[in-house]
Amino acid sequence: MFYHFLYPLTDYFSGFNLFRYITFRAAGATITALIICLILGPFFIRLLQRMQVKESIRAEGPESHQKKAGTPTMGGLIILSGIIIPTLLWANLTNFYVQSVLIVTIWLGMLGFMDDYLKAIKKEPKGLVGKKKLVGQIILGLLFGLGITYLSPNYDGMTNIPFFKNFILNLGILYIPFIIVVITGASNAVNLTDGLDGLAIGLSALCFIAFGGIAYVTGRLDYSSYLQLDYMPGAGELTIYCGAAIGSALGFLWFNAHPAEVFMGDTGSLALGGALGAISILLKQELLLVIVGGVFVVEALSVILQVLSYKFRNKKRIFRMAPIHHHFELAGWAESKVVIRFWIIGALCALLTLATLKIR
Repeated sequence: MFYHFLYPLTDYFSGFNLFRYITFRAAGATITALIICLILGPFFIRLLQRMQVKESIRAEGPESHQKKAGTPTMGGLIILSGIIIPTLLWANLTNFYVQSVLIVTIWLGMLGFMDDYLKAIKKEPKGLVGKKKLVGQIILGLLFGLGITYLSPNYDGMTNIPFFKNFILNLGILYIPFIIVVITGASNAVNLTDGLDGLAIGLSALCFIAFGGIAYVTGRLDYSSYLQLDYMPGAGELTIYCGAAIGSALGFLWFNAHPAEVFMGDTGSLALGGALGAISILLKQELLLVIVGGVFVVEALSVILQVLSYKFRNKKRIFRMAPIHHHFELAGWAESKVVIRFWIIGALCALLTLATLKIR
């Protein structure tokens, strides 16, 4: 809204010309998101405590987790507030990219909220049945794929291949199913990773930092030409969304750091993962998502491999427990050590992602 109301006043006061610049508005969105989360965090935590919205801990998990029972969950409401409000304040709301990623964020946030509501308030252990959750993700992926394919001329079934310039993969009729897989896979991967204090939110921040940089250079003709990337007019506005997501992640981490005062729940994890998937699609960097979200990918693969091994190898397990962060806990690593080491790996993945812009 600032962009729409204040930038047109440049003729009367030249200082408002600042709102023309994506870097200024992205910084504003980041700071605004951080402040919003720090202010709203205590309010939401007290509200969730009064409403008895508490996390239940699996008995078969690490013993150290049992003391977390009763910690408020559904803290994704803090994250969503920190992303949506600053984006509405600082971004160009007529921008197709901003509109698209906001729709994905809100949709999956609502889907996650339904799951958290059923588990924490209605006391239904399974929450939203897995199949119903999956249907919601698939429908979103389908609508998102159809929307960007038919409403924007930039999307024609093509996607970029990391580390190669002028090498494009044409998915053709498989493009929309591919989008469904990206949206569904990304949202579930972050959801599976959300098992230790600060783990998923810290990794998400690193991913948004990398994608924010890519969005900025993709939306500039000079930078994209130099790096031989597809120039996508307007894509730079995603930098503002990414800035809001970074600020929101840092603000939520203030309360989610070990020992956590609140958990994000599916409300936050599904929305964050889906947003990362949507941004990768909008920037035509879907395959790059595997690199930037390397830890998320490994976490999801550990669950898949564990299930397949248990099913087809006479109940034999590959890991002590899946997702893999629990495997390291049961191997004797302290929770904080697992989180920090995974953050380090996530930071390396983010740096490698940015390096692909030059290593081509």
